[in-house]
Amino acid sequence: MAINRVFLTGNLTRDPELRQTTGGTEVLAFGMAVNDRRKNQQTGEWEDVPNFVDVTVFGRQAEVLSRMVYKGDKVTVEGRLHYSSWEAKDGTKRSKLDVIADSVELMQRPRQAAAPAYQPAAQPAYHAQAPQQPPFGTPQVQASPVAQPSLYDSDIPF
Repeated sequence: MAINRVFLTGNLTRDPELRQTTGGTEVLAFGMAVNDRRKNQQTGEWEDVPNFVDVTVFGRQAEVLSRMVYKGDKVTVEGRLHYSSWEAKDGTKRSKLDVIADSVELMQRPRQAAAPAYQPAAQPAYHAQAPQQPPFGTPQVQASPVAQPSLYDSDIPF
């Protein structure tokens, strides 16, 4: 039995390119850089060495991601390795190992230029009502505003 699963976290090296197959399926292609830590033999210091990986996404996810991710964005990709080989016009053999993504997760807030992925629901009616006055002589207590949960919490430690 063979297992072909890949999990990568890195930054996009170029803006994604969206195209369609002749059958109408969306195909999104982008490159990402994934760092590898190595010890420099001369200095003894640890260094980040980038590995460059081409990623392909198909279908509805490709269309949505094309409006949300740009060069430099941090993403996590889950998918499988794909090997292809061909003969170039000059007769040399070429080959490539890339990733076919099953899912892509944004690791940061989408940029303002992109279409928002999340539209908050309208505020419930009880937030829009004016506060009622208590009867005369009742002590007034100031209620603290209700904290609205954020889709992207900046307190997450990663």
